[in-house]
Amino acid sequence: MTQILKSIEVKYFAILREQANLSEERVEVAADCRTYGELYALLKEKHSFTLPLKMIQVAVDDRFASLDHEIRESARVVFIPPVAGG
Repeated sequence: MTQILKSIEVKYFAILREQANLSEERVEVAADCRTYGELYALLKEKHSFTLPLKMIQVAVDDRFASLDHEIRESARVVFIPPVAGG
């Protein structure tokens, strides 16, 4: 049986960009990866991210979203770590 994959464009900022050593990538995830929180967990393992999920926000197609929302095919996802500014 062929597993259905979703193709997702992911962008990283701040510490996530540093730890991934890239600013964006296209990832293929299995259909059983249902939420943006689950996607972050996969990417956390892949890139050895140090930030726990509870510290991350997500934007999908230029709008803030819940990490519990279901992943949409061809979504543009940005994982946003806590940032400080002045």
